[in-house]
Amino acid sequence: IVEKHPDVMYVILGTTHPGVIRNSGEEYRDSLKKLAKTLNVEANLTFINKFVSEEELHDYLTACDMYITPYLNEAQITSGTLSYAVGAGAAVISTPYWHAQELLSDQRGKLFDFRDSNALADIVNELFDDEEKLHNLKSNAFEYGLHLRWPSTGEVFVDVLNEAVDKYLAEKETSGKPIIDPDMMPAFNLAHIQRLTDDTGIVQHAKYGIPNLKEGYCVDDNARALILAIMAYQQNKSKVALELLPIYLSYIQYMQCDNGNFRNFLSFRREYLDEVGTEDSFGRTIWSLGYLINNAPNNSYREFAKDLFLVSVPHFKDLKHLRGLANTMIGLTHFIKAHPHDEHIKDQLSKLAEPLKEAYRQNKQGHWLWFEEKMTYDNGILPLALMSYYEISGDQEAYDIAFESMEFLSQKTMINGYLNPVGNDGWLFRDGPEMALYDQQAIETMAMVLMYFKAYEVTHDKMYIKQMYVSYQWFLGENSLKLPLYD
Repeated sequence: IVEKHPDVMYVILGTTHPGVIRNSGEEYRDSLKKLAKTLNVEANLTFINKFVSEEELHDYLTACDMYITPYLNEAQITSGTLSYAVGAGAAVISTPYWHAQELLSDQRGKLFDFRDSNALADIVNELFDDEEKLHNLKSNAFEYGLHLRWPSTGEVFVDVLNEAVDKYLAEKETSGKPIIDPDMMPAFNLAHIQRLTDDTGIVQHAKYGIPNLKEGYCVDDNARALILAIMAYQQNKSKVALELLPIYLSYIQYMQCDNGNFRNFLSFRREYLDEVGTEDSFGRTIWSLGYLINNAPNNSYREFAKDLFLVSVPHFKDLKHLRGLANTMIGLTHFIKAHPHDEHIKDQLSKLAEPLKEAYRQNKQGHWLWFEEKMTYDNGILPLALMSYYEISGDQEAYDIAFESMEFLSQKTMINGYLNPVGNDGWLFRDGPEMALYDQQAIETMAMVLMYFKAYEVTHDKMYIKQMYVSYQWFLGENSLKLPLYD
């Protein structure tokens, strides 16, 4: 550029980034000055090492012939100075990061490839040699910049806010009573959870509300308790929940084998009672770890959970049972929400989804729209897993199976205005007698609550919030015996 236009002046404006200063001082700026001297262009280069105000920046942008933004990363979603430059009517030359691609289209600027200094030099020389082309770039930028100024954008904001207010008022008029009556909900209380938890973990069972220490602990329940503690802290900022969280996480770590799998049962004397747990318990543990990774209250918990999670990945391929697959899938979707670019975990998720979909294809017959020839326990987890997978993958078949099977499950268990889960004393068979009514399990009810909530998240259909609330009321007495389970 200097060879063709010896009077050019390249101004590098602004202070060095504080992070760079902390790590290496002004080493980079000094190296550029030395390089300019070596190339004999120091007279054409001016460093202004100061933070400038908006007014000063405007003065520089309106005074310059060209403005250059040579960012090296395409994923630069915004640049304030680029917007200022276009608004000031500068001729902008830039690498093709995302914001520049959008703002400089339609002849409002010039783009050159990342790290291609020869292309940059060619563009600068071309514009210096063709004043009409330079003028047109400036004019196009200035005209477009008029739409970016506050009087124009302010009008758009006013329109959007008015639209939002009108929509809110219209919904308020038609919505009537809230879907969930807060007066019907019990006060939030972790007293029983605290009573069941010692410094090892949460015990498996209680009798008349008293911890049954003879039954010891299991990773199943501590995984559930970990999710509970995270949710309780998120929703209520419960100090108690935050104190319980590391106990459950520590228990899970204690139950992990050297090969990454998990034991399940531990006696009250802290003796292992099995060499490896069930696939169900493995899946619930992965769910809890994925949930923590995506919702950790601090980075220490997140990194601790990641260590446990990643060591367990080789065991995903060995899963065969549907509920183990489903629970693991839900955990993976939470992990991916925290790490959306982890293609390996996405691939693992897709591989786990396939046998769940295949089970549905194989067992669906006539009016029987289910994954197995019988409907047993934790049924809502199966549609929930495919809904969660759909959120990540956009897999339409997963969506269709999830909602078709959920509707079938609802037809079988949402009867007479309340939830009537499949009973443990006989289950429900495709070609068998009527559904068993007795020995209903709380695990089924909570699966229904989570399933309906996910259905609402996916579709935004308030009908699913109503069904979620009806399911939850099973705990409070809206069940076949009209007896509350919650004291």
